[in-house]
Amino acid sequence: MVSPINEYTLEDNTVFSIEGKGLKLNTAEDVQPFVDTILQMDDLQEIRMSGNTIGVEAGKALASALQSRKNIKIANLSDIFTGRLREEIPPTLKAICDSLEDKESLIELNLSDNAFGPAGAEPLIDFLTNNRSLQILRLNNNGLGIGGGTMIAKALLASANKAKEENRTSSLHTIVCGRNRLEDGSSQALADAFAAHGTLVEVRMPQNGIRPDGISNLVKGLAECKNLKHLDLQDNTFTAKGSVALAKVLPTWEHLTHLNLGDCLLSRKGGLAVSESLKLGKNKKLEWINLQYNEIQNDGISVLALAIEEHLDQLTGLELNGNRVEAEDSSIQNIISALTKWEHEDALDELDDMEELDSDEEEEEEEEEDEEAEAEADELADKLGSTHI
Repeated sequence: MVSPINEYTLEDNTVFSIEGKGLKLNTAEDVQPFVDTILQMDDLQEIRMSGNTIGVEAGKALASALQSRKNIKIANLSDIFTGRLREEIPPTLKAICDSLEDKESLIELNLSDNAFGPAGAEPLIDFLTNNRSLQILRLNNNGLGIGGGTMIAKALLASANKAKEENRTSSLHTIVCGRNRLEDGSSQALADAFAAHGTLVEVRMPQNGIRPDGISNLVKGLAECKNLKHLDLQDNTFTAKGSVALAKVLPTWEHLTHLNLGDCLLSRKGGLAVSESLKLGKNKKLEWINLQYNEIQNDGISVLALAIEEHLDQLTGLELNGNRVEAEDSSIQNIISALTKWEHEDALDELDDMEELDSDEEEEEEEEEDEEAEAEADELADKLGSTHI
């Protein structure tokens, strides 16, 4: 047991933490005690600075200290710019990222909950392009927008290309980039980056305002990530077009364990296409599926029940609330029976907010779905329905 250097060091002096202290750090003098501490930590492996606010001079002083620490593995820099002027953030971020760029042991960078917008993406470019060890990138709730998302994507693509030039496999396996208003405009650049790496196992991109064209781009890129385990696209807009695109690539993810498509407006035909794809039996490792609030009807639910009964013996969590089928419908009973077959009768979540479907709605087409998307959904559903594995 190693004695702690001071109150800012944890775990045998391998962790430096001022997490959650609510400090306003403006000058180099403000952070001098922390700089002195860091310089005494010969085996510094993790830094936790979230929950404070760091200005330019303070950030540069901390970065200078971090530059000399070679064993840093995890950098938690979430929520470090509250109350800062827009022009303060880029130089601070650039200094810190530059200090981490050459770290060969760095595996995780967390910059979530920093509202730096597109201007905050540019300081990350050199780091993302040149660091060779990063495995986990957390950029949640940064307000990146289309421009910022595209800059991040191009840097990640450059990183993947550099790995190929150096004949090594990319280390990147997890990207968390939700609540960033990425929309369709950044989707192709992101898809290109995902495909170029080909190593992603976890991708979380909820609440980004991505619509069917963008979803189609993203899933095509992710199709190159054959070991994908966790996909979260909650609260984006699929409709039939995006759902069909997803249904086409779902069979390529044989290691998938978590699929979150809640609040994605799959639509009746989109939900059916996804269910038919799952029924092919290529996703046998699925443990949790969220299909809440997607306007799925009993035909899609019935096919999903067959998929569970025939293939999904590891499914222990299923969310279907808010779809267009009554909780007492036979399709729901089939779901329960299928889960019970695998002794997972408690897997189905509450069904207390199901939508009622009147006779007029049954005849209406989705306003957001054009005829081409509808036809493609029908064609795919027919094709998948007639496929035997």
